[in-house]
Amino acid sequence: MILLVGDIQGCAAALDQLLNQAGFSPSRDHVVLLGDLVNRGPDSLGVLQRVARLGAAATSLLGNHDLHLLAVSQGVRQLHKGDTFADILKSTQAESWLEWLRHQKLAHLEAGWLCVHAGVMPQWTTQTTLALAGEMHSVLRGPGWVDFLKNMYGDQPDQWDDGLTGPARHRVIVNTLTRMRFCSAAGQMEFKSKDGAGAAPAGFMPWFDVPQRQTFTQPIAFGHWSTLGLINRPALMALDTGCVWGGTLSAARVDGGRREVLQIGCPQARAPGA
Repeated sequence: MILLVGDIQGCAAALDQLLNQAGFSPSRDHVVLLGDLVNRGPDSLGVLQRVARLGAAATSLLGNHDLHLLAVSQGVRQLHKGDTFADILKSTQAESWLEWLRHQKLAHLEAGWLCVHAGVMPQWTTQTTLALAGEMHSVLRGPGWVDFLKNMYGDQPDQWDDGLTGPARHRVIVNTLTRMRFCSAAGQMEFKSKDGAGAAPAGFMPWFDVPQRQTFTQPIAFGHWSTLGLINRPALMALDTGCVWGGTLSAARVDGGRREVLQIGCPQARAPGA
């Protein structure tokens, strides 16, 4: 069994229930978590503990909330009012958890599905996406990772250019893979709008609806965008269904040529806006 799981955001009990409902066994199955393992929910530490116990049976992607945790841990960013990962920072094993987190991926190919947290630039092929994510893996796992975090935040440049270098290049890659929702046909990103696909600002559209997108025929699974709800197209799945906000935790089984969506309500959900 191969499962792709949407944003957990600190809802450890929902993750446990979902894996139990699926009959998941680490000895024979594999799960890909599409990012935002932590924050907003009540048990961020519990999620990391659960995922770590799965060992090689789990592949975890980094989402914007996971990167925010790393930035806060290094004094690069301040805690936000709604942040709920203090349990990790106060843990006696905090350094080990942060070390584990920064070694996770930004993109992954599993059972023919390109897995990312947020989106893929229209000009990128599957191979380009994986290569650029690998470039960032090396940065995050390297000695200069804190310097990278210091330069990570910002909305500019808002468009990919093969000639980009240094912090500007890294910022566009990370923003694409962990923050993007809407972009123009040319790939210019728009970061203010967080509503559903029908709320696209003038000149913009959901990144996955860009005409002539290079990955149009590549099956892609992503999270990040809870206001979309579940999208289950032949070559596209949006699996962030707002677990932490009273929605569901969603997963898709994608092995053996089959497609099965599993959803479970979150017993630890917060009220919207809490």
